[in-house]
Formats: sequence, C-alpha cells, structure tokens
Amino acid sequence: MIGKQEIIITTEIKGILKELFTSKKYTKIGVLVDENTRTHCYPLIIDSLPKHNVFEIKSGEEEKELSTCEQIWLEMTNAHFDRNSLLINLGGGVIGDMGGFCASTFKRGIEFINLPTTLLSQVDASVGGKLGIDFHGFKNHIGVFQEPRMVLIDPTFLETLDPRELRSGFAEVIKHSLIRDKTHWLELTQKELSQHDWSKIIEHSINIKKSVVASDPLENGLRKILNFGHTIGHAIESYYLKIKGKRLLHGEAIAIGMIAESFLSEEKLSLSKNELIDIQEFIIKIFGAPKIDNGDLEKIVQLTYQDKKNTGKIINGTLLSAVGSAEFDIPLQPKEIEGGLKYYQELTNKN
Repeated sequence: MIGKQEIIITTEIKGILKELFTSKKYTKIGVLVDENTRTHCYPLIIDSLPKHNVFEIKSGEEEKELSTCEQIWLEMTNAHFDRNSLLINLGGGVIGDMGGFCASTFKRGIEFINLPTTLLSQVDASVGGKLGIDFHGFKNHIGVFQEPRMVLIDPTFLETLDPRELRSGFAEVIKHSLIRDKTHWLELTQKELSQHDWSKIIEHSINIKKSVVASDPLENGLRKILNFGHTIGHAIESYYLKIKGKRLLHGEAIAIGMIAESFLSEEKLSLSKNELIDIQEFIIKIFGAPKIDNGDLEKIVQLTYQDKKNTGKIINGTLLSAVGSAEFDIPLQPKEIEGGLKYYQELTNKN
C-alpha cells in the first residue's frame, strides 16, 4: 500500500535480511549497485544474502535514463528472473528511483527492497513510493507510484559518503523542517553539520514524510508541500546536469530553489522578511552560493514548465506562509520565477 511501507532504522541490517530470507523464499534475488556501493556497501551485507545476482550500473544522475533501465531489464531477463523474484536496491536516490521503477515494471512487477546508502535517500528518496527516471533532460519525467517490500535504513552507511554528498542530503532535512516543524528548524540552525545525530535526523524527516504521504499517497493535494524548493530546484538541476564543470548535486540545486522560493513566499504569501533572511543565511552557510549566470535564467525558467505539479500552462509552486507551514498549488508566473532567481543572484554577489 502507498504510504504503508515498512521502514526500519537499524544498525542490524544483516539480521533483518537473514530473517526475511528465512521466512520467505524467492526464486531469484538481485542486488542493484553502482561502482561506489559495490565497493563500500555491498561487502557489509553480502554475508546475509542467499545466492544472488549482482547488477552494476554507473553512478550519477546522468545515468538515470531509459538506456540504463534497458540494461537492468536485460540482465534480469538473462538471469531468468520471474515474478517471484526480488530486487534489492543498494545505493542512493538514483539506485532507489531507477531500481524500484525497473522492478515495478518488469513482468508487470516484482518485489523490491530499498537499502538507501546516502543521507538524501535515507531521509527522503527511499520513502513514499515515487519511482522513475529522467527523460530528455526532464527530471523524473517517466515513473510510477509503488511501495517497496521494505526500506532498511542503516546510518552506518553514511560513513562511506564524502562531505559533499552528505551535505546534499541535508537539503531535504532543511526542507522537511521548513514545511512542517518550526521547532526543529530552529534546532538545526543552532548546530554545525558535523554535530548532528544522524539517527535522530533521519527518524524526524521520515516521520514528517510518512505522515504527509499517508494522507495523500498519489500527490493529489497535501503531498505537494514536499516539493518546496523543487519547482525551481529541479529546473536548475536539470539545466546544469550535462554542463561540464557546473553540474550540481540534487541537494545543492534544491538549496538554491529553497532560497528563490522563500523569496517568492515573502512576496506572495506571509513569510516574514526576518524568516526569509534566516533561511537564506543558513542555507548559504551550509551550501555556499554557486553562481547562476544571467544567460542561464531564461532556460531555467523554461524548464519549470515541465514540473509535474503544473496544470496545463500554469506553473504550480509550493511556498511558505511561515517557517513550519507550507501552501501548495500557488500559481507562479515566469517573471516571478525569474525574479526569485535574480534575488538569489544578488545574494551570490554579496558572498
């Protein structure tokens, strides 16, 4: 059931996997990895798995496309996977999104388990049943809603990340607090990134996302608040994805999107000027201020027309009425989006 998935935060993944495979037999088991998770994460679980196949893809958002799915489907086919098989997705958001999509569509659907290994996937991407791939540069353009058999989250995997990847995932932690929990937001701003208890951070974010998804599993209403920062952020991420030297990680692009959309929140809703300043200062403290050139603005704005929350030609955004409170389906004009990006540009000139 969408919104009903079993999510376990644990440092005992091996024991849980052994118990699962004792209680249920699968005809085939596959583990989807990239070169990084095969090296650093796969050795941590291999002893707990029955006989299985390993399917390896290249890491990176640019690999999250149909041609990679064809590779995964072909390898499952050649390994004689049937509808009683299982796919274990061991990796970050790309592995979880694409592996889940491939499992959900292979022979009309096989079970899959997510073992998220990045902060981004542990606090956000692996929860909620959204699966999919990018298409011709459009973020998550093709996909389905389908829950995994279970999600096993081990904060120990975070020790395998470089600082940039860890910081990228923190953008979603910030987002969850801004849309739903002012008290937690204030707590976040009082600590350095290295001072956080990641188990508690992960649990808090998951609880927020689970409660929202449970009330609106297919994103017809309230679930849209989870897209704060993403209307503009996804457009930025998509635009820079294949520009050498300018590519941004997901969280880095969403961080910019949250600043721009906070500016629009102050312009269009009731977010206070002081709250706007607090948000932008904290985000820039964590992420720095990557530059957006004037010549990129129009192309980024045009990409927002492909946002999945849009209705016809109306760009629907999620904005903050206050820290801890968000409103969805706020119509955004292209000039307003450009204005949010220009506001961010002004901040980068000061930093």
